[in-house]
Amino acid sequence: MKKIPLYLALITFSLVLSGCDMQIDNEKKTMSETIEAKDIKLDSDRLTAEVLWSMGRIGETVLSPDKTKILFGISYYSIELNKGNTDLYIMDLSTGNQKKITHTTFGEYNPRWRPDGKKIGFLSAEGGSMQLWEMNTDGTGRNKISDIAGGINSFEYAPDQSAILFTAEVKLKRTTSDIYPDLPLASGRINTDLMYRHWDKWVDTYSHVFVADYNGLSLKNVNDIMKDEPWETPLRPFGGMEQISWAPDSKSIIYSSRKKEGKAYALSTNADIYQYFLESGTTKNLTEGMMGYDLAGVFSPDGSKLAWESMERDGYEADKIRLMVKDMSTGEVTDYSRDFDQNVHGLAWSEAGDKLYFTSNYHALDQIYSLQLASGEIKKLTSGVHSYTAVYPATEKLIASRMSMSMPVELYSVDEATGMQEQLSFVNKPLLDQLNLGSVEDRWIQTTDGKEMLTWVIYPPDFDPNKEYPALLYCQGGPQSTVSQFWSYRWNFQMMAANDYIIVAPNRRGLPGFGKEWNEQISGDYGGQNMRDYLSAIDALSQEPFIDKDRLGAVGASYGGFSVFWLAGNHEGRFKAFIAHDGMFNLEAQYLETEEMWFVNWDLGGPYWEKDNPVVQWSYANSPHRFVGKWDTPIMVVHGELDYRIVASQGMQAFNAAVLQDIPAEYLYFPDENHWVLKPQNGILWQRRFFNWLDQWLK
Repeated sequence: MKKIPLYLALITFSLVLSGCDMQIDNEKKTMSETIEAKDIKLDSDRLTAEVLWSMGRIGETVLSPDKTKILFGISYYSIELNKGNTDLYIMDLSTGNQKKITHTTFGEYNPRWRPDGKKIGFLSAEGGSMQLWEMNTDGTGRNKISDIAGGINSFEYAPDQSAILFTAEVKLKRTTSDIYPDLPLASGRINTDLMYRHWDKWVDTYSHVFVADYNGLSLKNVNDIMKDEPWETPLRPFGGMEQISWAPDSKSIIYSSRKKEGKAYALSTNADIYQYFLESGTTKNLTEGMMGYDLAGVFSPDGSKLAWESMERDGYEADKIRLMVKDMSTGEVTDYSRDFDQNVHGLAWSEAGDKLYFTSNYHALDQIYSLQLASGEIKKLTSGVHSYTAVYPATEKLIASRMSMSMPVELYSVDEATGMQEQLSFVNKPLLDQLNLGSVEDRWIQTTDGKEMLTWVIYPPDFDPNKEYPALLYCQGGPQSTVSQFWSYRWNFQMMAANDYIIVAPNRRGLPGFGKEWNEQISGDYGGQNMRDYLSAIDALSQEPFIDKDRLGAVGASYGGFSVFWLAGNHEGRFKAFIAHDGMFNLEAQYLETEEMWFVNWDLGGPYWEKDNPVVQWSYANSPHRFVGKWDTPIMVVHGELDYRIVASQGMQAFNAAVLQDIPAEYLYFPDENHWVLKPQNGILWQRRFFNWLDQWLK
């Protein structure tokens, strides 16, 4: 959907499991050593939750200044310790040799090459809070550079190496103890405006950009460039360092921010890109008058142009992401994607500054594209059944990260001229080579209004077309996030297939990659055409002789959870089991419980008390709770207490409604998880209960 926060892994991976279909070659490995995928031998060729959590996860990747090496992190998780750890690796692009350069239990994050290429900077919590450290490029000579109270979140070197910018949390709100210092133990929160909490955090601090002089040994003259402003950069909850960067001359910094407070912040997506000039201490709005999200600005190598990702409309978080370029001398702004009916992500300049590279989704596949500025031509550079997640222009080839429904993220090189793609990293190959994975097929299915819809079908390993299998309809969240070739550590299609289910995953109405009209149809039509699309997909596949139409289930999270709740009251006997995770059940309650008001205003049409608004009346009339009297099918509900986007009481209402009607039901509740399930043992518990429920009713 969007980016996950940087620090999900904090302690090294050490795996000692019993009864989990795996063995570790060296039982004497200590907790300070990482157990990598190559160290694990499996007893079964089926993908299990334990195997899934043992896979290495490639993180942030950066090219060396001379573009001959890549630096990247790999995270491994310990099920026993219920934690993870990230170590850093370097790969020589000329030889392909890969070397691990850190071996700690503290984790190393936000890796950066120093501009002179002689040192590597990174963040580590070694010794306490997260601080900036440096080391030699072989991992030796670790040295702590910063000592910022409370720690720092992220950092970036100035191109001329004279300064460092970093982000850190600052307290700007008055707490109860500030107002009443004689009540230091009082736990009450005093709120007088929105947005007092966001996604999974109460808003007690704001992330600000700081800049400090750097002399190769420490930071001096630390300056908060946002001063006492009550807003943040990067933007909560998914923004990272792609929203903050240096100008090539090191004289200014650009950052994205939504400079609004309270109710105005909750109602608007209008984020702008600002330029802060170090010498004068002044700030300029570079995208003033542009009303949607303006994010991820990147300067051309000579600083003459600025490119960024831009949405046009305020309040619409799933608007088309345009490719905008500004001439910094004239101020002229050009939309190079005006005739390109796709989103753009992850802009990167060529060394000559004549091209931009990016990834874009078309028909549920994310490929690498280039824009030639002189001609305005956009060209697709890659093809194949996969999804690229990022691209980094090197000297001779492009370096990129790629995944699919059959493989986690790995690093590739791409020849721009020929489109040839070569795998560079093989982090999980030792495990994948031991697994028997199901085949993935794309089908185009006709919808009720005569359109064609791409639907992924994932088959069990050793699929036998002469047998009958239970099938699962996968309902996507977002609601406007594509069912692309993604590898998930929770909603993993290969995991479902390994349990002998056929998965039907439609790119129903409301998903990007099929044009603006297809993507936008869902807004104001919850419970409408997109639900008919789901039924078209499962009805078409259930006609196959190898699918048992009497053993169908529907599963999904977020908007997918809403879809499951809605289908439970409108499926007309198609399904025999449901699983809804973090789903919206009562839309009237959801309108006043969620924190991002722009979302419900756009997608539902506004508040439910607007009786003269036909979109509003349609939306709330299609709230799943209005059909609960027709529920008759076993349902499992999952929710996390820290989910403030869709609060846990939504799941409780659905579960209670089922139990009160004597419908078999299960409620899996996580007091310490948010809109996702991020802790290893919780993740495995999720998988075990997920399949326990499905096996109980579909096998």
